[in-house]
Amino acid sequence: MAQIKHIAIATQDADATAKFYKEVFGLREISKLDSPNAYGYYLSDGNVNMAILDFKNDQVTGPEYGTSYSGIHHIGFEVESLEEIAEKLRAAGSQTRDDINRALGVGMPGVRHANVEVKYSGPNGEIIDVSETGWVGTRGFD
Repeated sequence: MAQIKHIAIATQDADATAKFYKEVFGLREISKLDSPNAYGYYLSDGNVNMAILDFKNDQVTGPEYGTSYSGIHHIGFEVESLEEIAEKLRAAGSQTRDDINRALGVGMPGVRHANVEVKYSGPNGEIIDVSETGWVGTRGFD
């Protein structure tokens, strides 16, 4: 069974947003991110990874969001088989988000990344990440 393991929030103030979730809910900072695509934090409760992301370019946000969007951006599921879930997603009418996958360098045959492997569209336009390898902070803190 797939498990929800990742939620990403887009913001223009990653520091303040991360501070809020750490102070109010006690989430732990797992790592900090500063890449050409985004600045932010990975926080965790030991089971779910929460990315707080200030996106730096529209290519990785998807054209429906853009860098000025704030709110829940995508949700990630850890799955047992990328091939099996790809088949189920296609059967349900979901499409790969090749635009975002190319911008991130993910979703290519034989390429594995921690934190995301392939992005798809959800039934309401939401972005869905699927991964066999999971996300940092989703298997406890030890």
